[in-house]
Amino acid sequence: MKKTLLATAIAGALGVSAAAQAATVYDQDGTRLDLYGRIALGIQGGGEETTTDDEGVVRKANGTEFVDVFSRFGLRGSQQISSDLTAFGNFELRPQLDEVNRNAQQVRNSFLGLRSASLGTIQAGNFDSFYKDTVGAPFDIYLNKGYEFTGGSHRARGDSVGYISPNLEGFQVYLMGKHHTGNGNEAGSEGSNSSKINTAGGAVYEVDALRLALGYAQDRESVGGTGENIYGGTASFEFMPGFSGRIGYEYQAEVNDKIGVGMSYAINEWAFNLDYYHISLQGDAKDEANAEDRDTSRDSWAAGAYYKISSNFDVFAEVHESDQQSITLFDDGTGDDLRSTRDSVYWLTGVRYHF
Repeated sequence: MKKTLLATAIAGALGVSAAAQAATVYDQDGTRLDLYGRIALGIQGGGEETTTDDEGVVRKANGTEFVDVFSRFGLRGSQQISSDLTAFGNFELRPQLDEVNRNAQQVRNSFLGLRSASLGTIQAGNFDSFYKDTVGAPFDIYLNKGYEFTGGSHRARGDSVGYISPNLEGFQVYLMGKHHTGNGNEAGSEGSNSSKINTAGGAVYEVDALRLALGYAQDRESVGGTGENIYGGTASFEFMPGFSGRIGYEYQAEVNDKIGVGMSYAINEWAFNLDYYHISLQGDAKDEANAEDRDTSRDSWAAGAYYKISSNFDVFAEVHESDQQSITLFDDGTGDDLRSTRDSVYWLTGVRYHF
């Protein structure tokens, strides 16, 4: 079946697919070990002018800065148990390469599992939300910022178990749960002895040039959420080789709804992305904004250009404007509220080497 996922098309144009770039370290008697990763550095600027730290201090945030652009290093292993069953494991680190910091090693995408062509895949560990992998995947194509639907970290990445059904004529179901333990809570406090499980998932159908996805992500007030579940759907279509369009919708009661449209185009060594979102506040969030004389909706857009110098080396440039409304930070003691200004256009440019 023809794969039409927009992220796959862009990755192919740029030569950035981890699977394609991975170097096989060992492959014998059904056991295989691959090494993969990327080194990515860039310069960024713009975005929201200020941020507020944990102590309430307002700090400048949109100046030009040299940054690591999510470099990573990983090992992927598998062992063929039978003609239908494979055991696999993945271990990945994300270093911080733009400065000397011995504590900046983040473990991500580290999990193990069993894969069967007839029964499906089950995995456990640290991995992205299946909601993002199903609903959000066509829009999750920017290196940093520009993606407005619910991301991979929502009630995921750690203490998680997931199941992916076999591919049945282009149809697949994804379901996962993240365990929140009661350990560490204050003894005797409300909920201190109870564990909680948040679920997420979706269904994907791919046929020829069309990809459709529907999914949900559970949310709970007891684990820092709103208590209102997230629901969404996306559709993408490849109109011609290298040119794809996408549309998506996401809704969370009492919080917001989001509409997104976008396109990607890849030709020879070049690839381009362009996306637009409209986000409207709902319910209590809208009432609170009205009470504070804030905007109840905003528009967001993003664009990116990428050039593949070689199969392992590319340069990129991205811009994003999220149209965040002004918000009251605090009273400065003179009777005047200090406010953050609307964000300026965020930009990022840099280079990446893949291995």
